[in-house]
Amino acid sequence: MATSELARVVVERILPATPAEVFSAWLDRDTLCEFIGPGDASTVDVEIDPRVGGRFVVKMRIEGRSIDHVGEYRVIDPPRRLAFTWQSPATDNRPTLVTIELTPHEDGTRLVLIHEQLPSEEAARRHEKGWTVRVDKLAARFAAAQDH
Repeated sequence: MATSELARVVVERILPATPAEVFSAWLDRDTLCEFIGPGDASTVDVEIDPRVGGRFVVKMRIEGRSIDHVGEYRVIDPPRRLAFTWQSPATDNRPTLVTIELTPHEDGTRLVLIHEQLPSEEAARRHEKGWTVRVDKLAARFAAAQDH
């Protein structure tokens, strides 16, 4: 990879919920706390200001230490598109860009998450794993809600 190129991740899933429900999950503090911590990370706290230009802080506990993930909402276009910056030690503390596109699907909603401007292929691999776990947790949350 040339140094001028930045790495990119794409995660796609069909979620058993409407686009409006999926969109809302990303901007609701309590719901976000349920799925934003990947794998063995526990989310300690989430602070969000869900408006264009608003900022968020996701504090996660990973291996006994707290790691902040911060960003700013760039696009809030319900229920179709959400874009925000994402910055943490795993992005070399540089802002990257996450875009979530939602379209209706016969089984619910097709989610496409694109994470761009990552500093390396290694960072992209780690983030792909993290976003995959997060989206799977969100899908499981909606599936469990359907069972009730």
